[in-house]
Amino acid sequence: MPLIEILTAQLTDLFRIGLMIALIITARRNVAATGWVLPLIFGVIFVALMIPMTLQTQTPEPLWRLAAVGVVANLIILAAVLGVYAAFKRFRG
Repeated sequence: MPLIEILTAQLTDLFRIGLMIALIITARRNVAATGWVLPLIFGVIFVALMIPMTLQTQTPEPLWRLAAVGVVANLIILAAVLGVYAAFKRFRG
């Protein structure tokens, strides 16, 4: 399976999107204790590894490739959600 198809499938995965939103909410609530950047980095890597390791898929792709594309997909989703969060925070007042 080409990498672009894997990336597209991961970008449209609602479970992954939900986990990225929950990661931002959790990191924002704990920013005083843990900081902002390090929890996001570890969260992106954790989700990228957790999903292909726990879900049964029919793809013959190796785990490292699914995880590597998962990190890229998570970063894209994270950037989009952070952009929406920043816009909401700015326009809210």
